[in-house]
Amino acid sequence: MKREEITGKLLRDQLMTLETYHKARPQFREKAIAERKKRTIRLGEHLSLIFENTFLIQYQIQEILRVEKVFTEEGIEDELQAYIPLIPDGSNFKATMMLEYPNEADRHIALAKLIGVEDRTFIQIEGQPRVYGIADEDLDRSTATKTSAVHFIRYELTLDMKRALQAGAQMMIGCDHSQYPMHVDSIAPETLASFISDLT
Repeated sequence: MKREEITGKLLRDQLMTLETYHKARPQFREKAIAERKKRTIRLGEHLSLIFENTFLIQYQIQEILRVEKVFTEEGIEDELQAYIPLIPDGSNFKATMMLEYPNEADRHIALAKLIGVEDRTFIQIEGQPRVYGIADEDLDRSTATKTSAVHFIRYELTLDMKRALQAGAQMMIGCDHSQYPMHVDSIAPETLASFISDLT
């Protein structure tokens, strides 16, 4: 059985019915907001990387099922198949990349200048080579004239990289696009510990 199939089964078993989720939602939502904050890396004012995990993906699925009032097995399965690929599977980190510009005119100009930015984000573990993200494996979200405001990124790690992190190495996260050079070279301990838990 493929790991994705195992993950899918585990996630399906974790999903709550609409009624149960309605009752649990206030506490569940509060936990999700805290988890997302901990696992979000901001690169400058406009680029954020939200490093997804099983809990955050479960929250997104539960919210969709609630809003769209989906309760059939077929409908639930459709959402699972859409979101399971965003869950790290032990050898990688997976992130939702967001480009945020409050002003629509500024956003339009920026997205035109930032074509290809989704291929220029990276992680670098202390003592290891830089790893660039693999973007949008499900479909291309950019055009010839602009990039998208949202991308889905996978950072694939070698065994040596995993071992280095687990042994206490620090990690840099950044972007080296010519129009948006930015990096963070010190990750908060609780954030890094949360990322490392994705590798088990």
